[in-house]
Amino acid sequence: MIALVLSGALGIATGASGYGIGLDHVLRQVGWSARQHEASGNLHIVEIDARSIRDIDHWPWPRQHYALLVDRLRAAGAASITFDVDFSSPSSPMQDAAFAAALARAGDQVVLPTFSQRIDAGAKGRTDSLPIAALRAHAALAAVTVLPDRDGFVRRMPVGTITAGEPRPSLSAIAAGIAGSADTDFPIDFAIDPASIPRHSFVDIRDGRFDPAALRGKAVVIGATAVELGDRYAVPNYGVIPGVVIQALAAETLRAGIPRESGWPLPLLLALGLSLLILRATSRRALAGSLVAAPLALIGTGLAFEPLLHWIFPLAPAVVVITVSGSVALLMRMLAAARRRRLHDAETGLPNRHALVQAMQSRPGAGVLSAHIADFEKLAAGLGSLAAADLVKRVRDRIALISEGVTVYRVEDRVLAWRCYDKADLDQRVATLRTVMLNPIDVAGRRVDVSLAIGFAEDAGVERVDRVIAHAALAASRALGAGTAWLAHDAGDDEAIDRDLSLLGELDAAIPRGEIHVVYQPKLDLTKGRITSVEALVRWQHPTRGFLRPDLFIPLAERNDRISALTLHVLGQTIADLLGWHARGHLITGAVNISAKLLNSPDFIVALRTLVEASQIDPAWLTFEVTESAAMDDPQGAAEALRSFRAMGIAISMDDYGTGQSTLSYLKELPLNELKIDRSFVQFAHQNRGDGVLVRSTVNLAHELGLKVVAEGVEDAACLTFLKSIDCDMVQGYFVSRPVPADALEVLLSEYSIAA
Repeated sequence: MIALVLSGALGIATGASGYGIGLDHVLRQVGWSARQHEASGNLHIVEIDARSIRDIDHWPWPRQHYALLVDRLRAAGAASITFDVDFSSPSSPMQDAAFAAALARAGDQVVLPTFSQRIDAGAKGRTDSLPIAALRAHAALAAVTVLPDRDGFVRRMPVGTITAGEPRPSLSAIAAGIAGSADTDFPIDFAIDPASIPRHSFVDIRDGRFDPAALRGKAVVIGATAVELGDRYAVPNYGVIPGVVIQALAAETLRAGIPRESGWPLPLLLALGLSLLILRATSRRALAGSLVAAPLALIGTGLAFEPLLHWIFPLAPAVVVITVSGSVALLMRMLAAARRRRLHDAETGLPNRHALVQAMQSRPGAGVLSAHIADFEKLAAGLGSLAAADLVKRVRDRIALISEGVTVYRVEDRVLAWRCYDKADLDQRVATLRTVMLNPIDVAGRRVDVSLAIGFAEDAGVERVDRVIAHAALAASRALGAGTAWLAHDAGDDEAIDRDLSLLGELDAAIPRGEIHVVYQPKLDLTKGRITSVEALVRWQHPTRGFLRPDLFIPLAERNDRISALTLHVLGQTIADLLGWHARGHLITGAVNISAKLLNSPDFIVALRTLVEASQIDPAWLTFEVTESAAMDDPQGAAEALRSFRAMGIAISMDDYGTGQSTLSYLKELPLNELKIDRSFVQFAHQNRGDGVLVRSTVNLAHELGLKVVAEGVEDAACLTFLKSIDCDMVQGYFVSRPVPADALEVLLSEYSIAA
């Protein structure tokens, strides 16, 4: 209702102020174009055209030519003869007498023009021009004044005016046979095609070169159409046309009667009714239909009144009403859709985290239960996005069934959550749910096994509802990692969470403050007997917490998309140290670890290339180490990224080999130079027969594939001897050296060089 009142008020303001006149002009022009038609044929124009100007080579013309024209037209049986030619100045007495005689012979059949014009260019007053007295005695007078609108267009003509103190009909009113009051005007119907009005050249009529039957019983208007005579005006729909043609169009308009012009209130009332239909539309389809139908109905009805009833309505205020109502309806629909999008998951349509927050704020409960779908990413990759969304909804259905129709929310891709109002028997309820989940779910024509890990967090008040949801999801994630049915969030975990958040906030500032250091662990070449490469490792010397192990902040950086800047910092420092060592004669290579997440980051790859190219280092001095899991997450994307590194000349090493899955396929598909066998297989390979067989076979396989092998975790001489015996290329571990700063490494390089 408020929207209807607002639109009505704006419509009334538009009508009262007159600001909608431009829109009405446009709408009327649309109507004219839609119903364009030919003239009646009952009115003919005798035009003073370019050919007539050429043949009668004298202007103003001697009035005997007009006299001859009147005689010809009278003889042809013209119903009326109306001049749109100025006769307010005398010519020669003989010529005036000749024309007056012709007018006398015609009786009252001829109409001469009178018009109002400015006194001079600088004066504000106007003067009335009438034909000379000798001519007025035998002719009727009609006004031919044309007054354009402020924009220069002629849209209206008078029915009658007052000139020389007397009311006189307009030329168009006389030609149409219409009577009316002076100082009233009417809109011209520009749907009439001016080209369809019959025209005759002045000299052809004067000289008798025409068919008299064509003019018998017709109204004839004589006026100038030649461009050089200048009697031309701009009109809607047709551009600039001669004044006599405008007079003819006005006369054609009046033949149907003087158009009735009503006010804007009636269309505005119709628009309010149509707007009510728009605002009450309940569906998207109904709204779209009403938004199209309402303006068409309004404009169509308004425009139809003119040809059918000769009745014209201003439509601009009504159009404003419908436009405002439609805009409000669309805005309301968009806001409702935005609210729905904000409160619902786009893929499944389930209520989301925001909806759960609102529910918890409006009604307190005992807490929140969360279900973490195990291996959801793998399931989604295998099923596809649509089927994965259907799978989530099927899981929701089972949770709702066990929990007596409770509303289930999708708070993360892999996590569903619902309210808990009674903590009693949680063990039993979770056990029942897990039992139900033992039955496979039918989705996309496949039976899929889905397992859930459940987390619970107690309600902590309205101001902390979002943290309760996060705690429940975290408890579910920890239950999944621990392999247990469910876990409740422990308040003691908040300290660890706060520590992680604190470290995450400080990590970005740690690099510019110089707290992040790079150390290097050497790789010993068993064939050359010296150090030929190093692995760059990162350390954080926190100003208050002291030394922080990499496992405390690197996984945190990976999970929160902060690993890119850290990696680029380590790479930049490694490049700088390599350039320094080479300058001092230590020709070694350096390896930098690249996180799995970064292999699918176009921004990171661009930044990396820029860094390497700007440093002017030989890319062959660099090795990028990636874990086997990196290839598992997105094999195609990982392979493409690694190939781009290889194309630069950078070597690629697979780190922690043997700890992942489907290893052989990755060895075949990925562009590797080097394989690093994980320390868990190497450390006791010289003592444990099984480990020894695995390491030996891996070395042989790598060599067959043209790859070098680095064994990690070498901590004693016996292990080193074993690795050398099976032709392992390089070793790395505490027996060779612990990770050391760059300056300490240079000393180590010198010692091994001397030993060699």
